[in-house]
Amino acid sequence: MAGQPIAAWAQRIRRERTLRGWSQADAVRALLAHGDSSLPDREHILRRWKSWEAGESTPSGRYQGLIAKTFGTTRYAIFPAPQRSDEIAGTGMDTLEILTRLQRSDVDGATLDALRITVDRLCSEYAYVPADQLLVEGRDWLTRVADLRQRRLTLTQHQEVLVLAGWLALLVGCVEYDLGQAHAAESTRRAALSLGTEAGHGEIQGWAHEMRAWFALTSGDYRGVVEAARAGRAVAGAFSVNAQLAAQEAKAWARMGDRRQVEVALDRGRDALDALPYPDNVAHHFVVDPAKFDFYAMDVYRIVGVDSVAESLAQEILKSGFAHRAPMRVAEARITLGVVAARTGELEQAVDEGRRAISDGPRRSLPSLHMAADELAVELRTRYPDESSAREYVERVQDLGSTTTEPS
Repeated sequence: MAGQPIAAWAQRIRRERTLRGWSQADAVRALLAHGDSSLPDREHILRRWKSWEAGESTPSGRYQGLIAKTFGTTRYAIFPAPQRSDEIAGTGMDTLEILTRLQRSDVDGATLDALRITVDRLCSEYAYVPADQLLVEGRDWLTRVADLRQRRLTLTQHQEVLVLAGWLALLVGCVEYDLGQAHAAESTRRAALSLGTEAGHGEIQGWAHEMRAWFALTSGDYRGVVEAARAGRAVAGAFSVNAQLAAQEAKAWARMGDRRQVEVALDRGRDALDALPYPDNVAHHFVVDPAKFDFYAMDVYRIVGVDSVAESLAQEILKSGFAHRAPMRVAEARITLGVVAARTGELEQAVDEGRRAISDGPRRSLPSLHMAADELAVELRTRYPDESSAREYVERVQDLGSTTTEPS
C-alpha cells in the first residue's frame, strides 16, 4: 500500500543485490542457478523479484530459501521467523521445592521435568546473566544432578540424569572459558564429552567437540579447530551444532588463508541450518539461531578482506537488536566496522568502534573478544603507528588480553 514503510526483508534483498553490483536481472539469474527445472521462466521470476523488492508481495517459503542461498545466508537471517511463544512451560515448582524433592530416596518424573526446565533456563540465560553468577549457579545444579546418579533410578531416569548433567557441564565449561579459566574449562568439557558418550547423546558430544574447536580458535591453533570440527561432525547427528562446527572451521580456514575451504565450510553450515525447522527457543545457548549465520559470515569475510560484505553484515547485526540477546555478536560487529574503517583511512571511526566493542558490559567472552579486538589492534598498529588514539586502543586490548589468563 502506498505510504507504508517497505518491509525490512525487502530492503535487505535490495541492499544485498546492490552490494554485489547486480541488476535485478542478474539477481534472478543467480537465483535460478540455485533452483531446478520446476521453476518458472526468467521473465516470470523477474516480475516477482521486482514485486519482492518493492515489498508488494512476500516470497513463498521455497523462494525465501532460494533468495537466501543467492546471497549466501540462511532463510531466517533475512525473513521473519515463525511466531513462537517465548514462554517455556513450567511445572509450578520453585527452586526450594525442587531441592526438597531431590532429598528423597526416589526421584519421580515431575522432579526430572522440573530439573530439565531449570537446565533450559540456565542455558537460556547464558547471554546476559553475569558470568560469575551463572558459574556459581551452574556448578551448584551440576553437583545436585550428578549426585542423583547414586540414587535408585530406572534406566530411563538414569539416561535423563546423564543428559541433564551433560548440558550443565557444557554450560559450566563455556562460562569458565569466558572468564579466562581455560584449564578448568577443558576439564569440564571433557566431562561433558564423557557424559554425552555414556548417554549415547550425539548432540552433547557434538557441542563438546565444538567447545574444543572454540578453545583452539581463540588460542591460534587453527589446525586443531579443523580436527575438532571433523570429530564433532562424526558424532553430532542432525542437530544445529553442525552449523556451529562448520562456522568454527570456516573461521579457522579464513585465518589460514584458504578461501576455497572457507566457502565449503560456510555452505555446510548454511545447509545444516536450512535443513532444520525454526527452533523453539533461540535464546538457548546450545541451539543455533538461524540469524547467527550472518555473524559467522561477517567474521570470515572480515578476515579474508571482503570488506564490503563484512561491513554490510555487521550493520545488519547492529540493526537487528541483538544488544541484550547476543552482546558478543554486537561487540564483534563493532570491531568489524572498526577494521573496515581502519582499512579505508577512517582512524577516528575505527578507534571509536573498537572502544565501544571492548567497553565493560554485563556479559562478554574474554577470549573471543580479545581475539577479535586484537585483529583491529593489528590494523591500527600497522596503518597508524604514530597516532596516539591508535596506541591507546592497542594498550587497552593488551590489558584485555592479560585478563584471559588463568587465575592464580
